[in-house]
Amino acid sequence: MAQLVSAHGASAERADPPRAGLPLLLGALGIVYGDIGTSPLYAFKEAVRAASGGGPPQAIAVVGAVSLIFWALILIVSLKYAVLILRADNRGEGGIVAMLALLGARHARPGTRQAALLVVGLVGAALLYGDGAITPAISVLSAVEGLKVAAPGLDHAVLPITIAILVGLFLVQSKGVAFIGRIFGPVMVVWFVVLALLGLGGIWHAPQILGALNPWRAVDFLVHAGWHVSFAMLGAAFLAVTGGEAMYADLGHFGARPIRLAWFGLVLPALVIHYFGQGGLLLVEPDAIENPFYRLSPDWAYYPLIALATLATVIASQAIVSGVFSLTQQSIQLGFLPPMRVIHTAREERGQIYVPVINWLMAAATLTAVLTFGSSDKLAGAYGIAVSSLMAITTLLAALVALKWGYNPVAVFAVNGFFLAIDLVFLGANSVKLFEGGWFPLVLAGFVAFLMLTWRKGNLLVEEARASLRQPEAEFIEQLRRAPPITLPGNAAFLSSATSGIPLHLSRFVERSRALHKRILLVTALYEEAPSVPRTERAEVTEITPDIFRLVLHYGFMEDASIPDGLRCAVECGTLPKEFLDDLTIFIGHETIIPKSDDRGMATWRETIFAFLLRNAETTGAQFCIPTRQLVEVGTEIEI
Repeated sequence: MAQLVSAHGASAERADPPRAGLPLLLGALGIVYGDIGTSPLYAFKEAVRAASGGGPPQAIAVVGAVSLIFWALILIVSLKYAVLILRADNRGEGGIVAMLALLGARHARPGTRQAALLVVGLVGAALLYGDGAITPAISVLSAVEGLKVAAPGLDHAVLPITIAILVGLFLVQSKGVAFIGRIFGPVMVVWFVVLALLGLGGIWHAPQILGALNPWRAVDFLVHAGWHVSFAMLGAAFLAVTGGEAMYADLGHFGARPIRLAWFGLVLPALVIHYFGQGGLLLVEPDAIENPFYRLSPDWAYYPLIALATLATVIASQAIVSGVFSLTQQSIQLGFLPPMRVIHTAREERGQIYVPVINWLMAAATLTAVLTFGSSDKLAGAYGIAVSSLMAITTLLAALVALKWGYNPVAVFAVNGFFLAIDLVFLGANSVKLFEGGWFPLVLAGFVAFLMLTWRKGNLLVEEARASLRQPEAEFIEQLRRAPPITLPGNAAFLSSATSGIPLHLSRFVERSRALHKRILLVTALYEEAPSVPRTERAEVTEITPDIFRLVLHYGFMEDASIPDGLRCAVECGTLPKEFLDDLTIFIGHETIIPKSDDRGMATWRETIFAFLLRNAETTGAQFCIPTRQLVEVGTEIEI
């Protein structure tokens, strides 16, 4: 990554809009930092418990844990993400799918280095789904567990209250989050201010905790504690930086400058002060290890703090749910997932979408996690392994982006190698939690990655089959000349997945009806390796004959492809005669996949799964916003 600034023609610094006003800062605080901002509820407690081996916390363990968390925040979040990773943008967009598009991995041929890169990237994207199931569960559960401190008699109510809050969270997704989004930022400002105030109280009572600023205190403890304790502590301390990856994932929504200003101006100072405060508390009151976050609070503030913490964790959960929706949309556009119904809950606000299938699958996974593990302590064992894997993959891909942009390989390997080494240490530490619950997000991520790879491979096989059956344009025109079909009134548009040849359903239509409309338009919608495409570059028209035209529409992976809008755009730009819009019928192919038992494609059982996904995917007409009254489907069977 080195210094991702000057070699890239559309670097993050130049692509990032020159804006950092209060609304964007508040938005970044609410959306980007909800997850990492609620980590103090559980991260420090788990780190000290791991460092103490389950016994009473020792002073050396407390100071070592604070020092480790502090330097993890500095190295991983501040330097790696805020300073470096945010520069690896795709025309202003961030996230691992945007990075894959930037590297051109989508068009990789099987067996090549690019194909291996694509697999690694898709696994990284799938890991976010595993993280998305765990984050709401551990965040909300940690906040509600404050009742155990305020009113131990309500211990039995923690689980039902948590489930009720999570069910409500997923129920309101279909309504959109525009209103909630407006209060996200101010609430999180209050949250971070409260974190800092609580932390100052802890530091005041034990100022010696400031010795944790010395990184040697963490290193010394890890070296002398033994590998088992050290790894357990590293894995628990990593919980303090989970959520840092949201800085890159939400780059396109806010831009690099507001994200950095929010981090360095408020979030980082508040988190550092609070973690030092929790450490100071444990130096004075070791028995506060049961819940140091709430024990920092005066007795009169328990219930208001529980309410604020619960609201903050709901915001953190909403942020990860919205992030998963956005990732799903990008994956669909780039051909990594089957088309699904995507509902825009606020057309005027970018990123306000709702994906019903993903929402309820995530709800099922999150509630399963709560019921399976039952407490934030046990969920901590399941949390971290997916995020540490994702961070390592992001560092690797960022290095490849830097090399692609022409940076000095020695500098790239030195800088990215350093951060990758840190990522791998944390990944190794989290891997020891595999059988304590770490398997849960990995199973979810493995399932999603399998579906992504199966869908992509199946699409490649289908396109190969189409290509072998597709008629060349010259042959089709010669066929029409030799045996002219009956001319039907009006115009017809035939959707095609390719930019050359005749679509199968057009050949089939002429073969069976022996008729053809007066004007024919072959339409292909392509998603480019960029988040958006200017409207002036949307339509590309080629005349095949005076009555047959080919229209190629270009869209970015953050845009919705609308065929009617694309046609209007082509007419407005003067590339397509306006007569084509009169009395237009749009034909699409309805393909039935027949798995074949041979060695050419996937295993038969995977082809069967692909066929199932295709049958249950969003229809082509709905995917491309085609009015039902204009739509005609022509059936075709394809063997793969």
